[in-house]
Amino acid sequence: MKTENKKIICVDYHNDTHTEDLLAMLNEYASSLEGGAAPLSPATRNNLIPALRERSDAVSLLCYVDNKPVGILNAFEGFSTFNAKPLMNVHDLAVSEAVRGQGIAGMLLDALAKIAEQKNCCKLTLEVLSNNTPAIKCYQNNGFKQYVLAGAMGVAQFWQKNI
Repeated sequence: MKTENKKIICVDYHNDTHTEDLLAMLNEYASSLEGGAAPLSPATRNNLIPALRERSDAVSLLCYVDNKPVGILNAFEGFSTFNAKPLMNVHDLAVSEAVRGQGIAGMLLDALAKIAEQKNCCKLTLEVLSNNTPAIKCYQNNGFKQYVLAGAMGVAQFWQKNI
């Protein structure tokens, strides 16, 4: 697929076309190996958009090529106590397989950086799986580095506990 006609939009959670495209792209991502290889559950499909509508800290971006959604970025505002400023955390970033390697992820990250600057954020953060080398290369090419406070303490790791 040629990607000459690219457009990034900020999702309006009250626009049915935007939200349908967000759910379709997120489902495509979730169904891929990078996203866990399981489609979104019916409960998530039914509850995600109403939940996002209630959040003031959510930002969702879609990339369209010829009016077809091919990229998604979901981010949420957090806070850096060390900088006493907000930050923006990328929670989901995915590009359809047919158009990977054509700069779409970088376009989405650049668009988010502009939004973060407008919100006076001090940084963008994200997590990436250690074996997802194409994503790691993309992030490095877009200025991201592993998080280190003091070299002697090592590199930060992302952990979770389900509740």
